[in-house]
Amino acid sequence: MVEATNHHTSVGPLRQVDAGLLNVGYAEAGPGDGRVAVLLHGWPYDIHSYVEVAPLLAAEGYRVVVPYLRGFGTTRFLSDERFRNGEQAALALDVIALLDALQIERAVLAGFDWGARTADIVAALWPERCTGLVSVSGYLIGNQEAGKLPLPPAAELQWWYQYYFATERGRVGYDHNRRDFAKLIWRTASPKWTFDDVTFDRSAAAFDNPDHVQIVIHNYRWRLGLAEGESEYAELEVRLAQGPVIGVPTITLEGDANGAPHPDPSSYAGKFSGTYSHRTIEGGIGHNLPQEAPEAFANAVIEVGAS
Repeated sequence: MVEATNHHTSVGPLRQVDAGLLNVGYAEAGPGDGRVAVLLHGWPYDIHSYVEVAPLLAAEGYRVVVPYLRGFGTTRFLSDERFRNGEQAALALDVIALLDALQIERAVLAGFDWGARTADIVAALWPERCTGLVSVSGYLIGNQEAGKLPLPPAAELQWWYQYYFATERGRVGYDHNRRDFAKLIWRTASPKWTFDDVTFDRSAAAFDNPDHVQIVIHNYRWRLGLAEGESEYAELEVRLAQGPVIGVPTITLEGDANGAPHPDPSSYAGKFSGTYSHRTIEGGIGHNLPQEAPEAFANAVIEVGAS
């Protein structure tokens, strides 16, 4: 079993900045003049997935920026009228807007789950902003047409929550049971990770965000082609649907006990044309790899940052 580590209680001081469509909540650690690493969380997780990674990177001289994604934590939309869009291109542009707001020209981007997909997209479409990439489960850029295709029954079973979210019952059920739902996903996605209530509750507070349910439901419905995106992202989505190759230095990671849906590493190795390596992290490591194996994750960031 993998024991949850609680050596640190926070990633760093929590700050807010207006960036694009959002007022973004983010934690920061390390020297302000250091090389930058932006760490992106997934669903249903939050910035505390990096609570042990951030100090490791800060000790190596990195300026570590860990934002709450739209719909999580203290991140808020600047306009009450703005559509609560969860499509992949929108989340990627949030990162570009954050880099601009913090006057960061380039950074190592690293993430898992939604965060890995977002980092992949920024690396693919804006490589000039990305010095290196660390992506758990590899190449996760998707498109709606692919999302409409049926999978083998065993694979469909793994995505049960996506189909639940496609229904009104699922939307209401998730809204009413956010924490119980998230705890179930944590347990199934990381079956050998023995996290405690303190660890879970610290992250679960992020799901109280008033936009959380709308963003999550739209994200999964959009993937299946059951919800429309916004026209301003259409051109980006066309480019992403073509499966762009990523040319920046990249390390992909996978846990040996990841219980969440994830592609085989051999299926995406050809999507990385620059310096590339893949590592399987052993020892019962599940989906939330940076929190379960922080040293392995931090080491990957340091390695690509030195490329």
